Amino acid sequence: MPSLAPLLLLLCVWASVDASWGPGVRYTPDWDSLDSRPLPAWFDEAKFGIFLHWGVFSVPGFRSEWFWWHWQGEHDAAYLAFMKQNYPPGFTYPEFAPQFRAEFFDPERWTELFEAAGAKYVVLTTKHHEGFTNWGSPVSWNWNSVDTGPHRDLVGDLGAALRKRNLRYGLYHSLLEWFHPLYLADKKAGFKTQDFVRSKTLPELYDLVQRYKPDLIWSDGEWEAPDSYWNSTDFLAWLYNRSPVKDTVVVNDRWGAGCACKHGGYYNCEDKYTPGKLPEHKWEKCTSVDTHSWGYRRDMRLSELLDLPTIIRDLVQTVSLGGNYLLNVGPTAEGTIPVVFEERLRGVGAWLRVNGDAIYSSRPWHVQSENSTVPIWYTSRDSLVYAIFFQWPAENKLELTTPKTSPATNVTMLGSPKPLKWTPLGVTGLSVLLPPPGPPSPTAPPAWTVRLQGVA
Repeated sequence: MPSLAPLLLLLCVWASVDASWGPGVRYTPDWDSLDSRPLPAWFDEAKFGIFLHWGVFSVPGFRSEWFWWHWQGEHDAAYLAFMKQNYPPGFTYPEFAPQFRAEFFDPERWTELFEAAGAKYVVLTTKHHEGFTNWGSPVSWNWNSVDTGPHRDLVGDLGAALRKRNLRYGLYHSLLEWFHPLYLADKKAGFKTQDFVRSKTLPELYDLVQRYKPDLIWSDGEWEAPDSYWNSTDFLAWLYNRSPVKDTVVVNDRWGAGCACKHGGYYNCEDKYTPGKLPEHKWEKCTSVDTHSWGYRRDMRLSELLDLPTIIRDLVQTVSLGGNYLLNVGPTAEGTIPVVFEERLRGVGAWLRVNGDAIYSSRPWHVQSENSTVPIWYTSRDSLVYAIFFQWPAENKLELTTPKTSPATNVTMLGSPKPLKWTPLGVTGLSVLLPPPGPPSPTAPPAWTVRLQGVA
């Protein structure tokens, strides 16, 4: 018989928020109503965030954060061999937890890095599919970061440091847990029972919102069951109507099988989603510096990591198409962010300090890209248009065929206030004379931005 504690926790949460009803729109627990909620403006303005996959899977640090599933769910030969070669017979996955100590975790140092990277929001895994929670979840006894391993509230400590720097805080939460007995029983019953949802998933979601008041909930682990099993619409109606973050919280689209790219706040659609044209709905691309894993890998190689020019190109193209860019790095079990990841993040920040006006709070222009002398990606902000390019044009002449000039047209390059000389190409378009570039250097910018004023 399931414990009554989770039910009592839910009742306490519902009772505590009754007083928060107030005037305004009330959303009902159905997708037509929930999907009509306007997305809080801060999210579209932010543009760039950092994703952190951190948990017990960081201890083996082998191949993927899906280590437990590949080892004992799929019985993958590589994982079986890794365990046989490095751990004694009978070793179980929960025995990794005491080694997840996070002894070097310094949230102030982390948040200084995120701020220097130019990120406006940070999303931390509070619980991945392994079920281990990075806070003292009252329904995850002895399988959480307070009872074992670090013996500290990782979610709370990072959140406090982020808010000192006015960075928005997002909480990733997996709905499913691969090997939880109640989840497996519900799954065996064809998801016609909801013991796991009522005893584990919902109490944790309510607890996270009440305790940490997140700016964003990044839901995942939804794909095996419909949203009706997860009670997603009931939770979101509470979140939008009664929760302490009802006016500011943002959510994604992973709330049940078939919901992705269809229901929710903004759309992820799928990992590393890259649309070929401007979508009609706000979206976010989540991707990882390590192209093979979201979690930390001890066996990663430099050739498997995104370099800075690739990251900047990806960021620019995403923003030009109206998306946000969520870049993942995997911290170590000791609580450090690998230096190579830090180098990438600080490189993004250095570029954004010069070119951020073309990114933050920008909007897609009526044309997103063109390919004349070199490929160009456009963004806009108020009456300004920004043309971003990754390759320096021959003879320092940049041709832009789309903008329509006027007598008031003024052209500058971000990072320099000096006006650039330009000549019209015809009814539309202009040729811009750029200043000579510096000598080739490993520290040369991966992209440049021309700002156009007085164009249509």
